[in-house]
Amino acid sequence: MANVVVVGSQWGDEGKGKIVDWLSEQADIVVRFQGGHNAGHTLVIDGNIYKLSLLPSGVVRQGKLSVIGNGVVLDPTALLEEIERLREQGVAVTPDSLRIAENVTLILPLHQQLDVARESASGANRIGTTGRGIGPAYEDKVGRRAIRLMDLADLQMLNGKIERLLAHHNALRRGLGMEEVSPRALYDQLAAVAPKVLPYMDSVWSLLDHKRREGKRILFEGAQGALLDIDHGTYPYVTSSNTVASQAATGSGMGPSSVGYVLGICKAYTTRVGSGPFPSELPPGDPIGDMIGERGREFGTVTGRRRRCGWFDAVLVRQTVRTSGIDGLALTKLDILDGIDEIKVCVGYHLDGREIDYLPAGEHAQARLVPIFETIEGWQAPTARARSWADLPAPAIKYVRRIEELVGCPVALLSTSPEREDTILVTNPFEN
Repeated sequence: MANVVVVGSQWGDEGKGKIVDWLSEQADIVVRFQGGHNAGHTLVIDGNIYKLSLLPSGVVRQGKLSVIGNGVVLDPTALLEEIERLREQGVAVTPDSLRIAENVTLILPLHQQLDVARESASGANRIGTTGRGIGPAYEDKVGRRAIRLMDLADLQMLNGKIERLLAHHNALRRGLGMEEVSPRALYDQLAAVAPKVLPYMDSVWSLLDHKRREGKRILFEGAQGALLDIDHGTYPYVTSSNTVASQAATGSGMGPSSVGYVLGICKAYTTRVGSGPFPSELPPGDPIGDMIGERGREFGTVTGRRRRCGWFDAVLVRQTVRTSGIDGLALTKLDILDGIDEIKVCVGYHLDGREIDYLPAGEHAQARLVPIFETIEGWQAPTARARSWADLPAPAIKYVRRIEELVGCPVALLSTSPEREDTILVTNPFEN
């Protein structure tokens, strides 16, 4: 049995929520290991829609332990609101079903305020953050001034930590023309939320080590996508954490040998939210791009922003297969391409007149890329709700096989609708 890591292999929004939910039936524990409540995972189970931002996708399944690892940045208010929303939908989240790493960094209101203020001041150079305070919280973490969950358990020592944090933030706020934060006000906010979140606190690295030694199956759930990785993505238009599979070990406190099969999630086409390069993007107003957006309901789960749509980019996915060590792909939303006569796939780029087969690291080089497309025959018969290869039209199978060839990785699962049952299993990651 292998532990399984699920990562996005594009720019996020690939449908990880459904796949994680599908796999969680076989798992004992589901672990979030990076990001914050800027992620958005939509689950459709028996016609019920659950929208999660911070909680692991396994939280909607009874008998599964959900874990938020140390690599996550945690907004305690957003956490409690999400728990309450699930309670209203009939899902109880308790300390028996959710554990949070004691050393997780907290997102505070001042982080969100700084995020929004700096983005607004950037004008045309804005990155397109969600304004949730993710980046500023990670900055405080590496700046060694963050307030962590465990700090709420010792309120007597909290004032000194607040002073150190505000020495930095109030200087920034003065420079941006913002009102300074009162140490007393911040202390009162944290003291009020402490008894509500501390019951979930645990030494997660130790908990997971014990569970692994007991033979429990662990599913690691990534947020965003590998192309938003702070090191390996389209910098600076990236998120503030490492989103590649190796972060599952660091962000949970488990050793690299505990990470087994890596499953990369990718759509049968490509989407992106916000600013940044997108070589295979269909231009605004393109009828096929608009159709993909409408059919695929390409709007951000968290922000509601319309996603940019384009053809499948095999160059990018091949690169993320390598940077994340992906063993198999889960290809989602194949049904959105039903009825298109000709489908294009990006197989390379032209950069300043020369042909290349990789994504360059430089921001300006990425902006100058011109895609090289290969045209593949489309299909007219529906793939929606297909649950076996026999249900798929022959051109759709050829399309999947061509993607496998281009990215150098087999398709392990194929998703043909948001419903978890509409999944074609080729390889079971837990048994590989």
